[in-house]
Amino acid sequence: VQLVESGGGLVQAGGSLRLSCAASGNTDSIVAMAWYRQAPGKQRELVVGPSSGGSLQYADSVKGRFTIATDNAKNTMYLQMNNLKPEDTAIYCCSAIVQEATNAVYYYWGQGTQVTVST
Repeated sequence: VQLVESGGGLVQAGGSLRLSCAASGNTDSIVAMAWYRQAPGKQRELVVGPSSGGSLQYADSVKGRFTIATDNAKNTMYLQMNNLKPEDTAIYCCSAIVQEATNAVYYYWGQGTQVTVST
């Protein structure tokens, strides 16, 4: 499975961006996908992804502002980010949890896309 993010850039506070994560390869083996981000000097954090119960969980800091969406026909996942704040500045990566026929589970990552929010 290969993941390619796009859509990052520089935006002013209060603005919006939509990130895309295009999956290719053995996409039928993907069981879940998520968005993560890592700001300079900070640990990587989950932005939105599946919870243990199967529902979506958003980081408290993005609830009400970010929304995940998928287009299965295009094998693409999106992250709509509204009302962006300077603290949202980070490299955003998508990840895919892949379960193969052997039941082995692997995590795949994209290369990331930079989001910078100016004041």
